[in-house]
Amino acid sequence: MKHSTCPGSIPPAFTRRGFLQQASAGFGMLALNGLFSREATAATHVAAKAKNVIFCFMDGGPSHVDTFDYKPMLKKHQGQPIGTSWLNRRTQGEGNRVWLGSPWEFKQRGQSGLWVSDLFPHLAGVADHLCVVRSMVGEIPLHGQSNLLLHTGRIGGQAPSLGAWVSYGLGTENQNLPGYMLLNNDWVPNGGLENFGSSFLPASHQATTMRAKGTPVDNITPGDTAMIQRRKLALLARQNSAFAAQSSDAQAIEAAIANYETAFLMQSTVPGIADISGEPAHISKLYGLDSTDEHQRLYATQALRARRLVEAGVRFVEITCPSFDGNNSPWDQHGQLKLNHEKNARITEQSVAALIIDLHQRGLLDETIVLWAGEMGRTPHTPAVTATAGRDHHVSGYTIFMAGGGFKGGTAFGETDEFGANAVVNPVSIHDIHATMLHQMGLDHTRLTFRHGGRDQRLTDVHGHVIREILA
Repeated sequence: MKHSTCPGSIPPAFTRRGFLQQASAGFGMLALNGLFSREATAATHVAAKAKNVIFCFMDGGPSHVDTFDYKPMLKKHQGQPIGTSWLNRRTQGEGNRVWLGSPWEFKQRGQSGLWVSDLFPHLAGVADHLCVVRSMVGEIPLHGQSNLLLHTGRIGGQAPSLGAWVSYGLGTENQNLPGYMLLNNDWVPNGGLENFGSSFLPASHQATTMRAKGTPVDNITPGDTAMIQRRKLALLARQNSAFAAQSSDAQAIEAAIANYETAFLMQSTVPGIADISGEPAHISKLYGLDSTDEHQRLYATQALRARRLVEAGVRFVEITCPSFDGNNSPWDQHGQLKLNHEKNARITEQSVAALIIDLHQRGLLDETIVLWAGEMGRTPHTPAVTATAGRDHHVSGYTIFMAGGGFKGGTAFGETDEFGANAVVNPVSIHDIHATMLHQMGLDHTRLTFRHGGRDQRLTDVHGHVIREILA
């Protein structure tokens, strides 16, 4: 929309937007960005239980029937044909497949008696903190679409990620840090970086990546003095502001200005957070930093950084899994189920359990949601029972868990059938999980919206409801 130049009109430079673009060489845009976030959600707040999220993304799909969903009928009927009645479009396979029992024993853990398999000895030790949802239902048993559904609420993507929505709705508590950090382990999941993007939201809400190996964040170490950097940034801000005043997409330029400003401020904060060498020896050991497995040490490093980031005020932190062979989604075991699920468990589960323990000890677990989820589960059946048998893609019934953030610990919600094939009690969609997490953070998912494409867009689209049964 063009600005009027008739007598009495306000020139662009003297509107609130124009003033902040030019004031302090553009540094006022950071305040405007925060103001936009507050305005976006001013009417949507409910009583908040949580302030932060740490999302432990188990890329590839851990097997629900080998972790938290105990199905003794699988072992009883192992090797028997499943028949065509157990197949649907949400599972992978044909009617000539056979049931496959779990190679791990299940036990009831903690005071709650929550079922957890021996695959997860450390998570078994924090069972009373876990709120396990065993009736998740997806849409398509493909990694890319399911990853995008998990992260953006759309199987086709082209929408902001959960982390971007949280950042947009609540901002960051520390202006030296972004609202959304991605702790990457040198692996980009199917669906690509769109899983962590901001799409039509301002670009300042997309994930900022911190690597496990090498330099944690690109271009974060200053090459010039602070004075020279400020002069360079001021020049860049003036140029961008002048361009924004003439552009039809001023918001994108404003977001870029805010990103430059945040990057400048990050220089004084990120190196200290990324450096975990000062952590006490017992904390390093708790997370598994003394492991002989390099992948486990790297994952432990990122888990410990996640705790430090939420301590510092970052709203949303996501940790990805490393791909130990560098080619396949980490938990995607179509073959060698026992070998590779044990490898993935060894790499990740001690650090996830340590994160829950550490947050609890520091009084942070009540205000931090720890989400553990893959994009799907695994089939309870296989082509043949062999020593190298695996499980295929399965979204008609699978498992995730939350800990902290006002979720009921030691709880299992929903059920699959006796073989773990289909959700039969309290089916839950990822939209329901998104709605419930936003609710715990004080945001109404139906009112956290952004105008785009001619309508008010939201994370949950036209779906989702708050699952009050799992809230403390």
